[in-house]
Amino acid sequence: MTDAFQSCPVDKIASSTAHCDVASPVTLSSYVVAQHGYLVVVRALDEKDQYDEVECSDGVFRHIRKGDVLVGTLGGRQALKGYSGRVPRHISPGDTLNVLNLGGLIGECTASHPELGPALPVEVLGAVMVQRDDQWLHARIQENALEMVHQLDASVPLVAVSGTAMDTGKTEAACRIVEGLAEMGLRVGAAKLTGASLMRDVRRMREHGATAVATFTDAGIACTVEDAITPIAKGVIRHLNATETLDVIVAEMGDGFVGYYGVDDLLTDMELQSFIEAHVVAATDLAGAWAAEQTFRERYHTGITAITGPVTDNDVGRRYITQRLGVTALNALQQSTELVDEVVGALPDAVVPNEVGATIAGEAPSSNEELAVAS
Repeated sequence: MTDAFQSCPVDKIASSTAHCDVASPVTLSSYVVAQHGYLVVVRALDEKDQYDEVECSDGVFRHIRKGDVLVGTLGGRQALKGYSGRVPRHISPGDTLNVLNLGGLIGECTASHPELGPALPVEVLGAVMVQRDDQWLHARIQENALEMVHQLDASVPLVAVSGTAMDTGKTEAACRIVEGLAEMGLRVGAAKLTGASLMRDVRRMREHGATAVATFTDAGIACTVEDAITPIAKGVIRHLNATETLDVIVAEMGDGFVGYYGVDDLLTDMELQSFIEAHVVAATDLAGAWAAEQTFRERYHTGITAITGPVTDNDVGRRYITQRLGVTALNALQQSTELVDEVVGALPDAVVPNEVGATIAGEAPSSNEELAVAS
């Protein structure tokens, strides 16, 4: 270690840094590279009683106490229901920044949210240094990251789970679909293609039966608001196809297809569309469900396999979606079996075991059909 660096014990290492595999104590430099993906060490200047945790590199969420020293990742964010922020052009020790998300993204908060209170302020202590081949380098999540792919030549069928906004139940739906497909004997991969760095969602999908998982953070991206997301998503999908012998990949797209995170770019990419066999869309209300049906039909030129989310919590929403929009409506919590069956019905016959396909084909009418008759 040179005289310019110092050893710094840390209390918490955020999950957004996990790709770098750092441990306490870290080697600290006073020179900070003010760019997305670089690791910084900060000290909490305050303590909150809401949005007060960070997901650590071991997957555990821990409360951030005043004075805690945290390793996070520089990144921006544009969240409708959370904090928004950016990476300043210059960062020096002593500067005050903010924790922007639960994954430990660090940046300058430009817009808070009334339900969350002000973003937690942190003091910059310095940058994390790592030694490679007898050289000291600034740690960044881009090192050894998955390669971007501009052309995806092949893939197993994809099940896309998108939504009208964040917090509409996309991850819950994705987990139920992963679980149901895995219980049928399919080898399921899972991906998180857009959003702000947080490993919780793909960890949940692995717990529900996915044999291989990957996220945009594995491709060196802290948040998908800053980069061209399509080649990154294709790189994640190619990686999953190469990692395991899979039958299907369930791909969740964080945030909404209207927003800053790049979901619209993925859904308008014709090459990706050629591999997507099922579209599950989560919506909060009927206006969102109506907009989703219109958008998928007129802009993406494809149908929706099923609408889920809070709008399907009772039969009022499900009946409207089924009768007025002509789209299957199934609640991921209450009707997970029917939702999985709907997805299976959209997959190519070669993917689904013969006995499973025969069982689904011989089932009684779905709850949506029953609702239509009852009305």
